[in-house]
Amino acid sequence: MTHPSTEEGVAKAARPFWSDRVQQAVEAIMAIEDQLTLEDGDLSKEDLAILARGRGRVVTAYVGILSMDSLAAYDQLDRAFKPYNLVALFRWHGATSDRKHKIIIARGRARKPKPLPTWPAAVLFVLTILSVLYTGLIVTTGEISLTDPASTDAIMAQPILNLWRGIPYAVAILAILVPHEMGHWLTTRRYGIPASLPYFIPAFILSPFGTFGAAIILRGTLRNRRVLFDLGASGPLAGLVFAVPILLIGLMTSPIIPLEPGGFLEGNSLLYAGAKILALGRFLPDGKFDVMLNSLAWAGWTGLFVTALNLIPLGQLDGGHVLYSLIGQRARILFWPILLVMIVLALFVSAAWVAFAIMLFLVGRYYAVPLDDITPLDPFRRTLAIVTLVIFVLVFIPNPIYGLDEPSGLLGLVLMSGALLATLQSRTPFLHQNP
Repeated sequence: MTHPSTEEGVAKAARPFWSDRVQQAVEAIMAIEDQLTLEDGDLSKEDLAILARGRGRVVTAYVGILSMDSLAAYDQLDRAFKPYNLVALFRWHGATSDRKHKIIIARGRARKPKPLPTWPAAVLFVLTILSVLYTGLIVTTGEISLTDPASTDAIMAQPILNLWRGIPYAVAILAILVPHEMGHWLTTRRYGIPASLPYFIPAFILSPFGTFGAAIILRGTLRNRRVLFDLGASGPLAGLVFAVPILLIGLMTSPIIPLEPGGFLEGNSLLYAGAKILALGRFLPDGKFDVMLNSLAWAGWTGLFVTALNLIPLGQLDGGHVLYSLIGQRARILFWPILLVMIVLALFVSAAWVAFAIMLFLVGRYYAVPLDDITPLDPFRRTLAIVTLVIFVLVFIPNPIYGLDEPSGLLGLVLMSGALLATLQSRTPFLHQNP
């Protein structure tokens, strides 16, 4: 017969040498009420993705109530875990009415990735410069056709020699897109998150903007929702700071021309409509006339459109980061309502949203969940997050491009006006309480 103390000694010897220290570290920040045995199958896909960066495996989980501020608690626990190659995930546990804190502990911290070569980003940026120069040439040629239509054929017959004519548009659009991407990239540098340089995507003929934007590959984990907010909001807000003045200057220097059958018009957002009234003294098109966007105005409109797409509050988009940082897991509740709005727009306003709705259906339900999903935004960031979501309503364009024989998009504009009023007048604690 084995003596109980012997069994206890064998069990203790079988545990990893750091097991007791782990529990002591957790007890220092939380009143433990229960210990859970978790398998990888019990974790969300986002949590599994976090652990995959360090080939981590779940060790255990504790449930209880934190005895100190969650931000300080995570910092203290992370310092204690680092020597043992352990990582902690702070999560909520249980129903909303009786939620407790849960600390998931895994073996295997995210490893520092090897640096990526810089030449692909440099090559893509050079190609994007050429691409937006060519698009700018097309826009400028359209402007020239108003005063000297005979010269346009000669200009387009030698596009390389006339590429310099696209400089105004190229400079303007890059003055919007580069700050957007650098806002993201500098945020990763600030928080020590491994990330690639921005990869700009050229589009010589396939896009009326000359580019499909850019992408940054995140190669590390996000510490908490405050970092997530900074990462998501920094790009759109930085780009918008440049887009608005470029748009206003462009509108004030663009000609007003009679509407012609068979033409195409750019759609209106609330902000764009207001900018036209401010710059031109009236809303256009008015049924007879419209403003023909010059290079600066087209770049400014494109900047608003790109900002709107990025701020759609779903999944891995910048707007998804902002919404999740604000309300946490409750952001998932809005997946189907937002997707339904996109489908309605695709069916009744603009077919341009079909592809985007499909993409959102496939990837829009997965969010960039941070390591610490408990710590809420501070009051300043919470206010700025709400402002950022209001900006999305202001810049969203229900009908991006439409023909003169199609609906003018005013219905979508009215719908977005209603959404803005609902946002400003809302008193629900859904946005304002600490998740």
